Amino acid sequence: MIHPTAIIHSNARLGAGVSVGPYSIIGEHVEIGDNTWIGPHVVITGVTRIGRDNRIHPFCSIGDAPQDKKYGGEPTRLEIGERNTIREYCQFNTGTVQDAGVTRIGSDNWIMGYVHIAHDCRVGDRTIFANNSQLAGHVHVDDWAVLGGYTGVHQFCRVGAHTMTAVGTVVLQDIPPYVMAAGNTATPYGINVKGLKRRGFPAEALLALKRAYRTLYKSGLMLEEARTRLAQEAREHPEIQPILDFLAVSKRGIIR
Repeated sequence: MIHPTAIIHSNARLGAGVSVGPYSIIGEHVEIGDNTWIGPHVVITGVTRIGRDNRIHPFCSIGDAPQDKKYGGEPTRLEIGERNTIREYCQFNTGTVQDAGVTRIGSDNWIMGYVHIAHDCRVGDRTIFANNSQLAGHVHVDDWAVLGGYTGVHQFCRVGAHTMTAVGTVVLQDIPPYVMAAGNTATPYGINVKGLKRRGFPAEALLALKRAYRTLYKSGLMLEEARTRLAQEAREHPEIQPILDFLAVSKRGIIR
């Protein structure tokens, strides 16, 4: 399962059934879970932990030092969950001590070619990153989010659960849960209805979320006034509560 041209440090920890392709390099502080497949010409370095059943395609750089001038060689980490598909030429960096010291990617994500996930990012589960999606440092992407090709996200932004961005979207502020966004800079374009239907949201929940979107974006209310009304709506429709929770922790403000 290990190609003879691969270079694997003697202290690296590889689980059962791990496959490493030609000319790939596995560093000293790397741990890889069972049945993970690593294609040719992949470099995995740093303090990096990768779970089981992942597929990492050729020419990826996983776990290298963060692209941050403040980084001084501290032993920060990268953690990747299970069952992720990581396509060609992706680049994921470790964290920095200015944040929690870890870049974390969850499980069951579909990450296409040329995606960059910078230091201290947090990516949830079941996300999709289309080709050339780029996250600057300290970005949080919640579960089920879909980033269209060439989406760029500014540092410290947050992308909520079940959101979707169009191709070429430039995200400079937070995108609340369920919202579709497009443009430079990102503008809201309604609720991600098709995605929510695929995930089993019932018709009543979709209607409630559409009303919540109108409250947030079409009512003419100031943000605090909209939050008060959303709190009232959430009493009958708990699927609205994630929007309120998101607004409570948003630091860059939301796209408007």
